[in-house]
Amino acid sequence: MRAWLAVALRRSVVRRAAKTALLIGAILIAINHGDALLRGEIDPVRGLKMLLTVAVPYLVSTAASVAAIRDLTER
Repeated sequence: MRAWLAVALRRSVVRRAAKTALLIGAILIAINHGDALLRGEIDPVRGLKMLLTVAVPYLVSTAASVAAIRDLTER
């Protein structure tokens, strides 16, 4: 677990995951919450859902990057 976290916290991994999360998260928020955003209907529950919408691609990107880096360095 410690080795996984060390790779996950590398600057390059964090930057890549953040860029991916912002792009994909913004698209997903527009798809899933765009109508509510346009109406100004953002409550705490919807705000939390929007944060999770960005967090999921961040975690997926991080996990994929860590797996790829570890696979390449274990050879």
